[in-house]
Amino acid sequence: MKRFNELDEGFICENCGKNVKPLGYTSRDHCPYCLYSKHVDINPGDRLNTCKGLLKPSQIEKYKDTYKIVYKCTKCNEIHKNIIAKDDDMLEIIKVSNIN
Repeated sequence: MKRFNELDEGFICENCGKNVKPLGYTSRDHCPYCLYSKHVDINPGDRLNTCKGLLKPSQIEKYKDTYKIVYKCTKCNEIHKNIIAKDDDMLEIIKVSNIN
């Protein structure tokens, strides 16, 4: 089981440049505007990954009673998944789900 270190931090998205505020109920792990993330963790919240590539959303998959965004790192090609957040742009989620 992955160790989870809750870090709810704001950041400037390196893909779209928007100011992303902390989520408020769990860790913020991707941009709610463009859905991109950054490859910074080995285990959630540890910030120990040296890759630092952008995680591009590639598809949406069902997960329990919600959905996950499936990412592919633009630098190392590793696949990564994050649960969608309540404030994610639904139009972007639909766009990503229609990529395939």
